[in-house]
Amino acid sequence: MFARDVMTAPVFIVSPNDTVAYARNLMVKHKISRVLVMDNGKLTGVLTKKDIAYRLKQQGSAWRRRSIDQVPVSSLAAVDPVVVTPGTGIRGIAWLFVEKNISCVPVVEEGKVIGIVTKSDLVKSALVSSLSGSVGAVMEDVATVSRHHSLDHVINVMSARNDKVVVTNDDGSIAGIITETNLAFFEDSEKSAVGVGKDVTRQGQRKADGTRGQGSLTVTRVTAEDVMTSPTVTVSPDQMLPDAIALMGRQHINSLVVVENNTISGIIKRDDIIKEVAK
Repeated sequence: MFARDVMTAPVFIVSPNDTVAYARNLMVKHKISRVLVMDNGKLTGVLTKKDIAYRLKQQGSAWRRRSIDQVPVSSLAAVDPVVVTPGTGIRGIAWLFVEKNISCVPVVEEGKVIGIVTKSDLVKSALVSSLSGSVGAVMEDVATVSRHHSLDHVINVMSARNDKVVVTNDDGSIAGIITETNLAFFEDSEKSAVGVGKDVTRQGQRKADGTRGQGSLTVTRVTAEDVMTSPTVTVSPDQMLPDAIALMGRQHINSLVVVENNTISGIIKRDDIIKEVAK
């Protein structure tokens, strides 16, 4: 199989000067995780939900005065993306994903972008459906955070590992999971507009006579439980890979938390499956 056999077309594009809000709206509307950045018909970059997600914490003082939604796409997008031709093999694309740590490759023919291959496209290929073995043979360990941890801490853990995290209750049981999607599409604008790692108190709104109204508005810091997805879909380490892959497809998710004897054992992700394809 080749790129032409699995690629998605047409592609969704933005310009370098479009706002992140516009790009996010495209992602939400079309249920996609990335958009290509085109400048005067030339491919210049890719903006993914991960680029948006991790920038939540990286806002400096200038960013705090300006919502991340209003900054230009060019400020966050990765430049000079890796591209492939329609005849590039699926296994070669899987290798690129693993070696280059990327999640998509635009498909270019005679200088023109004709499609895009993503990890989701690869998972639907025949090479994946032919995989055998158990979940336990390919699963990885997984980082955990408390449901009370601040969003700053969550992003620190996720960016350090370049991975999602499982959120736990006080007794160690699973409360939920946080992925790049949760961060990138987090909609609590009142909380996220201020420092994501601290509580902030604001005075009441100014009246017509110039005085402040009584009382104040306290904006509580964002915590893990504010952004997590719950409940979490789980699987046992003895589950066969084809069954686990099928479960991901039915649930429209790209990871499963692995649980054995009511204890978190690890996680199996779409990335783990692609690594198997790349071998």
